[in-house]
Amino acid sequence: MDKETIIEILSDWNFWKTDRETGIDRDSYLNEMERLAKTGQILAVTGVRRSGKSTLMKQFIKRQIARGRDRKSFLYVNFEEPKFMGLLSLDFLLQVYEAYMEIVKPKEKPFIFLDEVQNVPNWERFARSLHEKKEASVFVSGSTAKLLGAEIGAVLTGRWAEVKIYPLNFREFLTFKGLKTETALDIVSQKLKIKQLLREYLEFGGFPLVALKDEKEDILRRYLDDIVTRDIAARHKIRMPEKLNALVKYYLTNFSSHISYRSIAKFLGLSLDTVERFSSYMAEAYIVFFVPKFSYSLKEQEVNPRMAYGIDLGLINIAGFRFMENLGKLYENAVFLSLIKNGREIYYYKNRGECDFLIRDRRKITAIQVSYQIKENKEREIRGLMECMNVFKLKEGFIITEDKEGEETIDDRKIIYKPLWKWLLM
Repeated sequence: MDKETIIEILSDWNFWKTDRETGIDRDSYLNEMERLAKTGQILAVTGVRRSGKSTLMKQFIKRQIARGRDRKSFLYVNFEEPKFMGLLSLDFLLQVYEAYMEIVKPKEKPFIFLDEVQNVPNWERFARSLHEKKEASVFVSGSTAKLLGAEIGAVLTGRWAEVKIYPLNFREFLTFKGLKTETALDIVSQKLKIKQLLREYLEFGGFPLVALKDEKEDILRRYLDDIVTRDIAARHKIRMPEKLNALVKYYLTNFSSHISYRSIAKFLGLSLDTVERFSSYMAEAYIVFFVPKFSYSLKEQEVNPRMAYGIDLGLINIAGFRFMENLGKLYENAVFLSLIKNGREIYYYKNRGECDFLIRDRRKITAIQVSYQIKENKEREIRGLMECMNVFKLKEGFIITEDKEGEETIDDRKIIYKPLWKWLLM
């Protein structure tokens, strides 16, 4: 492909002549991107497909232009552009960069954005070269955790920083729905509307486009298919896609549950090795997370069952079709997502009793129990939480519920009850 054709194709994506529609800003991510960009490192934007990585890159560009940077200083390349299919290689990447420098002619050190860059073999060598020569600031994005895997990490050691992008958290979801929740008065005055929207969030999840469109189920089915076929099956050249689909559905219909690879292998008629490999691929694609039992022994963590949680509540529901029956588990998965998005180290606790989440944040430990309706099961939920608090000498613990709020003290330990909608806005 000649350089003029490359630039003609890229003109439809870039801001060289005009602004592009970039949707609703997600300020927390943009601020983090700006902070890390100042370090001069290669910035990797990772996360599940359709979580908003491409849009955030464009929002970053638009914000920089609004602050006075020249439009031609930004090159954005989407490596899922159909017109580039079949051409993706290190040589083609060099050709794109040369075309940009020769024809667009940026007047200052450029910013290079390489979107879904895992589709280009050896892209990291190109990024390292630009970085070492200080020719450009480099941003890359990808829909797989392997974007910064062992091999790539060896090439880019000490040269990169990462921003993980997730579907909308509940506060962002409310913003997309036109509700401001910046102050306590905002929250209290809109309590009824917030609780109504929580039900929608629990049913359809937080993918940005799903939050904005009416065809939610159709979009979610398409997303699930894209993640499984493109980010897992195609990437890992899986010859048994039906087995992969069965395992994906198993996890998404058994979310917020203990899982055992051996039990799954027996149930689905797969080998243990296949279940382990496929599960690792799913974790790489950010569709499922596996939470270990807390133990100071890594060996004990490995041999005990793990808890499985889904990346998005909408994907869970589209795979299972049992929304009302699963409200308790959806509450638990929602709490998990709020914790993982904040970068917490997450475990579950189990001995005589069980506590849903044991959170380690540096030296601080937090115990959290989730119970949609805490009535007949109150004694069991409190017993598991209290056992966890006693073991780790915690003065307080949390129980997340549908609507119970308040505190009670048992044996000099405080239990704090929070409704889910309020917890997600904390």
